[in-house]
Amino acid sequence: MSNKENVMRNIRIGKVTLNLGAGKDIPKLEKGQKLFKILTGVDSVKTITHKRIQQWGLRPGLPIGCKVTLRGEEAKELIMRLLTAKDFTLSERSFDNEGNFAFGIHEYIEIANFDYIPEIGLLGFEVCVSLERPGFRVKKRRMKQAKVGKKHRISKQDSIEFAKLNLSVKIKEELV
Repeated sequence: MSNKENVMRNIRIGKVTLNLGAGKDIPKLEKGQKLFKILTGVDSVKTITHKRIQQWGLRPGLPIGCKVTLRGEEAKELIMRLLTAKDFTLSERSFDNEGNFAFGIHEYIEIANFDYIPEIGLLGFEVCVSLERPGFRVKKRRMKQAKVGKKHRISKQDSIEFAKLNLSVKIKEELV
């Protein structure tokens, strides 16, 4: 066997999802949709409730937020812009055991080359990045769906290493 690297072990960005929760505040929801359209160039999708929560005044079918999902090269470009708001520094708690990481942006004006928009005001949102390897399609395909093997899954340490090498992220040490 040669010393070539196994291409099936390469990690890549599967998708980047931006999420904004507005609750029952419809004007905030509309502002969030405008923000995502300007930021990504893609129309956002409204998220709706499926459960009734009496204390919060929620009922099924009520729009409570919006989200946008990007894949491929667009996702990589966007994640690099969004990481400028965090100064390319993430906490180790931002990473989960399934090969994903997430962080919040308190105000969109922290993003590089992005100015304040008066009709939107100040809004924050959540960014979720899902990492994958070639072959992860087996868990999503329609026919002969299968599980991803234990050795092929992405661990927390794998995703941290990917973020350090490919996205120039620094990991902030946490005090216990």
